[in-house]
Amino acid sequence: MTFIIPNSLKDSCLKTSERLEWLARLPKLINELSERWSLTLGPPFDGEEVSCSWVALATRQDGTPAVLKVGMPHLEGLHEIQGLRFWNGDPTVLLLAADDDYNAMLLERCSPGTFLRKLAEPEQDVIIAGLMRRLWRTPPRLHPFRPLSEMIGHWAKETLAASASWPDAGLVREGLRLFTELSADCDGVLLATDLHAGNVLKSQRAPWLVIDPKPFVGDPAYDATQHLVNCSERLRADPHSTIDRFADLLEVSSERVRLWIFARAAAEPRERWTEDSLELARNLSRLS
Repeated sequence: MTFIIPNSLKDSCLKTSERLEWLARLPKLINELSERWSLTLGPPFDGEEVSCSWVALATRQDGTPAVLKVGMPHLEGLHEIQGLRFWNGDPTVLLLAADDDYNAMLLERCSPGTFLRKLAEPEQDVIIAGLMRRLWRTPPRLHPFRPLSEMIGHWAKETLAASASWPDAGLVREGLRLFTELSADCDGVLLATDLHAGNVLKSQRAPWLVIDPKPFVGDPAYDATQHLVNCSERLRADPHSTIDRFADLLEVSSERVRLWIFARAAAEPRERWTEDSLELARNLSRLS
């Protein structure tokens, strides 16, 4: 059978030599995992939701449905396996088997697997807030998870390296300052950091389950941001009320959520700076 590499994954791997080397090894790796775990595989998923992993439906030898996921080298996804072990299916998908060295996971398959994004955004708010509050737990004293400041610091370096393309230097520098300030405290709970309606699936075991967590320890208010930035039209139209409503559902400080959203809109690294993100940052700065 011809080995298929989804275009979205291929594009992500073109960004670094480490990822290209991983991509060259991927066919052999998938074959090894299929034999070891006695899997029958379907074709891989394609699209923006799976741009950092090779993911396919799988069936185990005993007929159990599953999903095989192999993650590319990726700063944010380094401890997904350990996070899934920590949460142990509450409220994430279950980890059925794993190879830490390969960053390979055999996961519970959600059925019917409908994405939460099929629901209206206000309904998404309620469900995601409930899931987040269940995820936010203090990890044990000896744990592998990195502080949120490590991811934010990496973003800041990327943004600083692209200073020649900043469209509004004052706005970007204020965003960078807030990145440092907001992420300075290393204490906190284990965050998903990438929880939005495209990473929540309908399931028979539980009404909704979280997939694709990217665990870091830090400020719960940060975890509100990924869902909100995925609700871009609503956020731009009425940022203050949108942030307040979601923060209230999460029982976190709306002011800290607003500051995090401002920092991301103003200073998060991106291939192309758009007026939309700058307009959001300016609107939020006027709300202070």
